[in-house]
Amino acid sequence: MAQVIIEKLSDEEIKARGIETWPIWTKEVSRFDWAYDSTEQCLILDGQIVVETSEGNYSIKAGDFVTFKQGLQCVWDIKKAVRKHYNFI
Repeated sequence: MAQVIIEKLSDEEIKARGIETWPIWTKEVSRFDWAYDSTEQCLILDGQIVVETSEGNYSIKAGDFVTFKQGLQCVWDIKKAVRKHYNFI
């Protein structure tokens, strides 16, 4: 099963899930190791990221709704500064 899932949500889905009420995280262009101790869901508002994993690389951009599964170990390579709504489940 994929450890990174990228979806497109409609405006109605975003509202129904309450995503606009989730906290916002920002990060400048950078590269760093990251490990998920719980599952994270996020909606990318701005930016461009390549997430490098053992199963391959994922290109993520503004408008993407992304689920990062618990246990994922990866490298975040932020190409354009990121702003995202996020929620740990």
